[in-house]
Amino acid sequence: MPASELERIHPVESQLDHVQAAALPLTALTAYQAIVDTAKVRAGQRVLIHAAAGGVGHVAVQIAKARGAYVIGTASAANHEFLRGIGADEVLDYRATDFAEAVRDIDMVLDPIDSEHALRSLRTLRPGGIVILIRPTTTDLLHAEAERLRVRAVSLLVEADHQGMNAIRELAESGALRPTIAGAFPLADAAKAHALGDTGRTVGKLVLTVD
Repeated sequence: MPASELERIHPVESQLDHVQAAALPLTALTAYQAIVDTAKVRAGQRVLIHAAAGGVGHVAVQIAKARGAYVIGTASAANHEFLRGIGADEVLDYRATDFAEAVRDIDMVLDPIDSEHALRSLRTLRPGGIVILIRPTTTDLLHAEAERLRVRAVSLLVEADHQGMNAIRELAESGALRPTIAGAFPLADAAKAHALGDTGRTVGKLVLTVD
């Protein structure tokens, strides 16, 4: 096997089963590259994570907490207890509260929703803060408004990263990172899993299993 392919293989941490292990790479690497590599979050900084109970969101909460950040998550009220259980310091019900009015002095926002939502998130940042959008979408207006407000807006596309995966493995080994499985579906039911994911109401990560 070529060395470039070997770099994509990582040992499964013994405390994770194979379904949990399968849930980690894409979601955790996306969150890690946003929080650690791009925003360089430090202890004491304030991080706002949208859709915090979702696949990327719930992993991002744990990674940000492992960095020593104060973490605010947006989610429906039904998921607030879950988020507090994985380390969120503060939770907002996006159905009842306008986060753009309720939250201030944020150092980093992780937004998996869309550029319009990220545009509203710019208002929560302190000078020099950053919004990281992880959903491919048009961002010209977002970047222009960020420049006007003297903050940053970045559109992130996750990349293969051996060093990042090693860091994620270490977080899992230490107990600081545990994926929650929203559901495991056989490959034949991939369409059902996709439809469930499209609802935006899952808690944790959906996984496809292969016999």
